[in-house]
Amino acid sequence: MNSDHIDVRQHILDTAKPIILGKGFSAVGLNEILTAADVPKGSFYHYFKSKEAFGEALLENYFANYCERLDSIFNTQDATAAERMLAYWASWLETQSCDDRDGQCLTVKLAAEVSDLSESMRGSLLRGTQQLLARIALCLSEGERDGSLPHYTSCEQTALQLYEMWLGATLLTKIRRDRSALEAAMQSTQLILKIN
Repeated sequence: MNSDHIDVRQHILDTAKPIILGKGFSAVGLNEILTAADVPKGSFYHYFKSKEAFGEALLENYFANYCERLDSIFNTQDATAAERMLAYWASWLETQSCDDRDGQCLTVKLAAEVSDLSESMRGSLLRGTQQLLARIALCLSEGERDGSLPHYTSCEQTALQLYEMWLGATLLTKIRRDRSALEAAMQSTQLILKIN
């Protein structure tokens, strides 16, 4: 794949993400995306077979970028696993409680909408969240080893518990238009992790 192909494809994905974060997947037509990206319709179909394939690529790109950001937090060498874990959740609290659409969670925005409409997009959401959960569980395990976190019966189950709580808190934040649910999630996280 040549760099022009990658650049135009990535440009379409980058342009579409804030639009879809604002309106949802179904409400956004291809013409709106193509106009914003300044790309002809024929070029779109050169990169994506369908709107559904585009949605799948959008989610895969989102999770790849998310995993890079998560890795940069979790791979900080001069911090304990507990400190890295708290940095991740603090970052989540800040990005999901502000009005910056670009930092909003695409999983929260699209999960309910597309999971019943597109099996391939549901699969992208599932694979992406599994990648995130594996990283969270690994950090919890590292915390057990470095002594900064307690021993858990299952790091994977604890990671799932934390992630589900934060997803729910993010949904409530959208409903309430305040950060109280995310602040409560942070307090509960500190209790689960046994850190202040």
